[in-house]
Amino acid sequence: MSTVDSGAAGPTAYPVQFDVDFPDRGLSRLTTFFRLLLVIPIGIVLALVSGVATSVTPEQTQAVVVTAGGLLFLPPLLLILFRRKYPRWWFDWNLELLRFSNRINVYIALLRDEYPSTDDRQALHLDIRYPEAHRELNRWLPLVKWLLAIPHYVVLFFLGIAAVVVVVISWFAILFTGRYPRPLFDFVVGVLRWSTRVTGYAFLMVADVYPPFRLGP
Repeated sequence: MSTVDSGAAGPTAYPVQFDVDFPDRGLSRLTTFFRLLLVIPIGIVLALVSGVATSVTPEQTQAVVVTAGGLLFLPPLLLILFRRKYPRWWFDWNLELLRFSNRINVYIALLRDEYPSTDDRQALHLDIRYPEAHRELNRWLPLVKWLLAIPHYVVLFFLGIAAVVVVVISWFAILFTGRYPRPLFDFVVGVLRWSTRVTGYAFLMVADVYPPFRLGP
């Protein structure tokens, strides 16, 4: 797995950077029309990789909770708490799975026509700076970050509803014009960016800096 530690965002940028290239050509009306059907196969792959499955056995139910839908949550929390350490391969797994799931989000949101790849980055740019846990991460914050992020959850709930409405409007726009209106594109990307920053803070625990309340970079 490949990762980018510091990227080109600069030392003052938020540690989680997210962007999607605006399509430089017309979007496919055909694949846009059938998008919800086309995404099913890769959605199944994501579910299998994430360990999200219907289960009545206590062991499998516990596994889903511990991994938080495929993203390692409890193991890094315990290592940061007791060892002030974030194992690199755990970080790499979380980053690549987050990239994969967001490529699917980009496809569902009609932002791009490329079918989501399991490994190629495509038009999605998601970079997270690898933290020096012993120096940059407070060992106690992982216990409460999910709680501190509650204001973001509330805002993202309403932004998510608005994003669904925008995607529906864009669906019609693409069918009639073959283009995704740029202001609507930027709004949906902004919502995905905001959500990804909160995930990085509250569940990946890659930064102690509180996520900004903004759609932009």
